[in-house]
Amino acid sequence: MRETAAAESRPYHHGDLRRALIDAARRLLESEGPSALSLRAVAREAGVSPAAPYHHFKDKAELLDAVAHEGWEMLDAALAAARDGANSMREVMAALGVAYVCFARDNPALYRVMYDCSRDKEDLPEHLHADNDSAYCRVRDTLIAAGADPSDEVGIELATVAAWCAAHGLAEMAGFKQFERLKTALGGEEAFLRGVFEHMGLFARGLGD
Repeated sequence: MRETAAAESRPYHHGDLRRALIDAARRLLESEGPSALSLRAVAREAGVSPAAPYHHFKDKAELLDAVAHEGWEMLDAALAAARDGANSMREVMAALGVAYVCFARDNPALYRVMYDCSRDKEDLPEHLHADNDSAYCRVRDTLIAAGADPSDEVGIELATVAAWCAAHGLAEMAGFKQFERLKTALGGEEAFLRGVFEHMGLFARGLGD
């Protein structure tokens, strides 16, 4: 009780409370997992009073949505960097896939929250489709650059979903021990990932025949 009273009475020194709370939530996610996350735990991690999070988030779900949104923005940036470093369309698509899987590997709890927060919604976060700099739109635009017909909106959407699902599936399976032999033969995990994506007809041919 004494600690709580002290926390509630001490002045707040962060310049941006919302930013501090999201950062604290991400630290807790990666160190202890989603089950350990609560507004009280986040407040304690951020060094603010238990009541402070309610100035920005009405409940845990709203905080998780904010954390997930930041995760999508981080994924957008990771794919942008990967695309900028590739040359041919085949290399670009492989690079996007590798970047996606590496992001999931390096941010496992955040990655899970990103999809958990989208699962019960009608669509993935709105900015994925509305913002041409989003990860989703980067994949779509690369398929168009690889030869897909931009006037075939349904076909483009299906191809983008297929590419996204391929990367998501490999992100789920990349750690399987059965792949260790291939990783060793190819020179490491990222070489293995690139090899998988380069051997997918979807990535090599855009929309196909």
